[in-house]
Amino acid sequence: MDTDFDVEQPLTPAGERLVTAAAELFYRRGIRAVGVDLIADSAGTTKKTLYDRFGSKDALVALYLRRRARRWQVFVGEYLERTPPGRGRVLAVFDALEERLADQDRGCAFVNAHAEIGGTDHPGVTVVRAEKAAMRALFTAQVQALGLPDAERLGGQLHVLYEGANVAVTAGGQADAIEHARAAAARLLEG
Repeated sequence: MDTDFDVEQPLTPAGERLVTAAAELFYRRGIRAVGVDLIADSAGTTKKTLYDRFGSKDALVALYLRRRARRWQVFVGEYLERTPPGRGRVLAVFDALEERLADQDRGCAFVNAHAEIGGTDHPGVTVVRAEKAAMRALFTAQVQALGLPDAERLGGQLHVLYEGANVAVTAGGQADAIEHARAAAARLLEG
C-alpha cells in the first residue's frame, strides 16, 4: 500500500535517537507537554542537534506522526495480505485494530495529536488528516474489490465504525467496542 507516509530522508544516528525518544514521549505524555529539552536529554543529544536535524519541534512532531502512520499502514497491509479475499478481508481491518490496540493504552496517536494541534497551522494536522483519509480509502478499496455498489459511501460508513471503535475502546473504556463495530460492519456488507 503506497502512501505519502513512505517519503523520508535518512537520518543520522543522533536524528534517529531524537525521533525515537520524541515518539515515545509524545505518545505517552502528549505533544504540548513535552519540550525540546526533555526530548534532547532523553535522546542523549542537545537542543542544538534537534534544531539542526529537524528545524523545529513542530517538524519533529510531523515526522513522528508520518512514521507512526507508515508503521500502521504496513501492519494493516500485511494483516490483510494474510486474509483471503472476500468480506472477511474488510472485517480483518477491525481485527488488526484490536491486535494493535492491545499494547497501546493511550489509543489512537492521531486522535490524540489532533486534540492538541487541530485547528492550527501545525504541520502535523496534515499528517493526521492524511492518515484518516488513507484509512477511508483502504475501506473503499476493499469494498470496490468486492464489487459492491456505492463503494465510496459504504467505505465511508465502515471507516466511521472503525474510527468510533478506535476511540470507544480506549477513551470510552468500552472493551467490546471493536467487536460491536466489526459486527455492524458485517451487517453493512451483507447489504
